[in-house]
This record gives sequence, structure tokens and C-alpha cells, in this order.
Amino acid sequence: MAGGARRLYRRILQLHRALPPALRDLGDRYVKEEFRRHRAAGPAEAQRFLREWENYAAMIQQQINEDKQNLREKAVYGIPLTEEKLNDFRDEQIGQLKELMDEATKPHKKIPISKDSEYKT
Repeated sequence: MAGGARRLYRRILQLHRALPPALRDLGDRYVKEEFRRHRAAGPAEAQRFLREWENYAAMIQQQINEDKQNLREKAVYGIPLTEEKLNDFRDEQIGQLKELMDEATKPHKKIPISKDSEYKT
């Protein structure tokens, strides 16, 4: 996972710049952790890993473009996971998914709501 992975990694972080601040922060941390975790993946796992992240990047790019063109009333990012997709996950991945969900749904997360860098809950 050398050059192609590095380009994809940078592309995803660049796409995240268009996301709301809280989503960007969460997404950036998750991407960095996942790419770090898969540095030494075998060829088959690396290929699947990169394919899934390429699909993610294409989906986020499309959703960002739709949001910029105001094609949707409210910006929505991501897609629901199907039961079939969840059944393909290993126990470790299910645990990671739960951690991600817990992080994303934490109550009273402080995010900036104005340009004057004040944080409110």
C-alpha cells in the first residue's frame, strides 16, 4: 500500500475539508487510524481496503457536490450500512464501528458555532 494509498489518503483528508467541523474532525481521526492500522496488510486485504476507501471518497465527493448545488434541503453525508455489509465485518470491525458510533453520538460535543472561535454546547 504505497503511492496509491498515500494519494487516496490525501484525497480523503482534502474531501473532509468540505464537511461540517465536527464531522471533519471525526472523519480525519478515523481515516488516519484506519490507514495506520492497515500499513502492513497483505495484498488481498490491502486491495479490498483501498477499494472500499475509493468508494467512500467517490460517495463523499458526490454528496459534497450535491450539497454545493443545493440539490438537497439538508446536507447528508454517508450511507446506511446494509445487513449484508455488516455480516461481512469481522468482530474487530464491529467493535470499531461501535466506537465510531459512540464518538459520533456523544452528547454535548463542543463545536464552534460562530467565526469568533467561541465554543458552545
